[in-house]
Amino acid sequence: MPRKRRPKSHPDSPPPGREDRSGSDGQAPGPADQSSGPLRPARRARRRRRSAQQDERDSRPEAPTPPRPADRSAARIEDADAIDPELLDQDALRVISRLSRHGHEAYMVGGCVRDLLIGRPPKDFDLATGARPRQVRRLFSNARIIGRRFRLVHVTYGDNIIETATFRCEPRQAEGDEDLLIVDDNEFGTAEEDARRRDFTVNGLFLDPLAGEIIDFVGGLDDLEDRVLRTIGDPLVRLPEDPVRILRAVKFATRLGFRIDEPTWQAMGSTAPELVRSAPPRVFEEILRLMRSGTALGAFRMLRACGALAIILPSIDEFLGVRGHSDEQAHDRADAFWRHLEALDQEVHQDIHGKQGPSASLCLALLFSGLVEHQADGALAHAPGVIDGAGHAQDTPDPDERADAQDPAGPCTPRRGASTPDLARVAARIVDPVSLQARLSRRDAGRARRILTMQGRFLHSSGKRFRPLLFMRGEDFPEALALFRLRTTARGQGWDIYEGWVERYRRARAASGDELDAERKRARRGSSRRRRPRSRRRRGGDN
Repeated sequence: MPRKRRPKSHPDSPPPGREDRSGSDGQAPGPADQSSGPLRPARRARRRRRSAQQDERDSRPEAPTPPRPADRSAARIEDADAIDPELLDQDALRVISRLSRHGHEAYMVGGCVRDLLIGRPPKDFDLATGARPRQVRRLFSNARIIGRRFRLVHVTYGDNIIETATFRCEPRQAEGDEDLLIVDDNEFGTAEEDARRRDFTVNGLFLDPLAGEIIDFVGGLDDLEDRVLRTIGDPLVRLPEDPVRILRAVKFATRLGFRIDEPTWQAMGSTAPELVRSAPPRVFEEILRLMRSGTALGAFRMLRACGALAIILPSIDEFLGVRGHSDEQAHDRADAFWRHLEALDQEVHQDIHGKQGPSASLCLALLFSGLVEHQADGALAHAPGVIDGAGHAQDTPDPDERADAQDPAGPCTPRRGASTPDLARVAARIVDPVSLQARLSRRDAGRARRILTMQGRFLHSSGKRFRPLLFMRGEDFPEALALFRLRTTARGQGWDIYEGWVERYRRARAASGDELDAERKRARRGSSRRRRPRSRRRRGGDN
């Protein structure tokens, strides 16, 4: 009996046994699904289970219903007449209006309400709502859920992001667990519970823009009027829950000109050692905010006074010396450090660095510039026990070991004769541990090292191998020049040198491509030359 031949399939039809490999909507699988092979059905099943579980937790009536009235018996309600409606963000109002129409409480919360009440334009508008994250996402096609420890929704309108969080309550503590540190903050609650779990009273105010009311569950209006910063509840409990609140307290007190009440200040000092348990990226992000706030000088003085600086930046604290000690050298180092921060504050107020403020690499380089110069100066660059950026002692490197990070324009010679490899090695030893702990991008960390290494060239621009045009056309030069400007302002001298470099940079930017190519060729020819080896004389008259 002749064998039946398999009918020829169309070139675009799937192979036998694989007729239905598309998604539930009948569309063809994407590139990620095609590459996953046999694991795709199991992966889809896991996603369906997770989605079903989340939908069950977030289950609410889908049909629009009138907003459920909140229990405001414990709240102080005030009219929001003092707030100018023109200052309210229209996109935030749009989000609140849609959430309210679908039966959810929604308010403006936190810093935007505080700033509106004291007459400051808010940087952004954060919202809190009774809707769960997935419910918010279903109402807005331009929304996405972010975060793990704290899940919230970003509703985007062009470049404007409206951060929308669900009301939270205090997370449940395991029985017998005396650790106050919060590691999971996704317990949903009511508006009052959400207000009472926030950090400071002035940040626990709600604004209902549709009703024109300020809702105060925590006494924030009184503290705002008295310009006092205090925690909501016992500071010996609230600060250990999230030690980063110490940095936030410093930020609010210095930026807003508030006084920290005594119990909160005492708790900041006793809780400062707990900062080692906080996520380093969060800590470094707060450090950057302090440096970009325009009040970096006051903020870092306060961090040093409460003991937090010794925990988050131990090498800087040690570099500044013991507080109240009569060491003149340490006093001079500290004075120079404070002048650098004062120069940064002046430029932030003058808006020199734009809306985003100074970059992370410039902030990092300015923070450690004094320490790098101090350790690279003279014998200190080769002394045993050099302290790195994380406050750990490092062994003395091999004298023959050389750093390979050199600028293409030639070696840099900082003051007192330290070579470029020495300076680059010290900068890497100090900056790298901090950038690794803070998970700073390689680009920002590398740029911070390079602009630190380039500082000596501004004062010593001689040398056969130095190519000024290539030096100034490098991508790191603008920030290196910005750091030199800050250091010049802090020293109060050398402005003629800085202005000379500004003029040279203006001419270098106008250089043609042919000029750049010719300069690169000269640099390559110079680097390819080799010295003729010296002939060694034989001793003893041997032939």
